[in-house]
Amino acid sequence: MENLNQEICQLAESVLATAGELIAHDLNRGSAGNVSVRYADGCIITPTGIEHQDCTPDDMVKVGIKVGAGETAGVPDSPLNRRKPSSELRFHRDIYAAFPDAGAIIHAHPPFATALACQQLSIPPFHYMIARFGGMDVRCAEYATFGTQALSDAMLIALQDRSACLMAHHGMVVYGRDLKHALALAVELETLCEQYWRVLQLGEPKLLTAAQMDEVIAKFAGYGQQDGDAGA
Repeated sequence: MENLNQEICQLAESVLATAGELIAHDLNRGSAGNVSVRYADGCIITPTGIEHQDCTPDDMVKVGIKVGAGETAGVPDSPLNRRKPSSELRFHRDIYAAFPDAGAIIHAHPPFATALACQQLSIPPFHYMIARFGGMDVRCAEYATFGTQALSDAMLIALQDRSACLMAHHGMVVYGRDLKHALALAVELETLCEQYWRVLQLGEPKLLTAAQMDEVIAKFAGYGQQDGDAGA
C-alpha cells in the first residue's frame, strides 16, 4: 500500500505541476481549465473552483472512470479525497474510456484557441503541423453547457481520429501519452490557433491539399523516433 500511495502522490504532484505550466504558458488563468492523468481504473484530476497556485498535491482528486460524476473512487489510505473533482470530470472520464491511448488530458481556455472556438471555427490544413493532431484538421465540437453529458458527447465526436479539438464558445482539450506529451500538444495547438488567427487577417487562407496532408500524416507516424524506438 505504501508503494501505491507513493505512486499516486507522485502523479498528483505532476498533475499540479502541469496545471502550473498552463499558467506559465498563458494557456490558463485563475481556476479555469483542468488537468488529469490516467491511473489504474481511474484518473487523478485537479479540483473544482480552486486556483491552481493555491493548491497542494493533496488537493488533487482520485476518481474512477466508471463512477458517477463527482464521486471519488475511495482509494484506501490515499490523501486525495478531501476535494471535489473538476466540474468537467465527465468528459475526462469519457475520453479515457473511449481512447485507450489517452494517458493524460488537458483542458484550457487560452486566448487564441478560445477566440476561434467562440466563432465555432475548426482549424483547416493551413499549416502542416495540423497533422500532429491526427488528421486534416482540428475540429470544433458543437456547443453544450459545461459539465454536461451533451458536451462530452459532442467532444467525443470531434475527437474521433484526433488528439485535440476546440470546444465551441469554451476553449480547447488535448490528450497525450502522458502529462508531458499532453502539455506539448496544448502549447502547439495554441501556437497554431494564433497563427491561423493571424492568417485570417490576411484574407482567405491557402490550404494544403489532402494528398499533401496525407504525406505529412504518414511522416508523423515515425516522427522523433530514434533507431530502436518503439514509438514516437
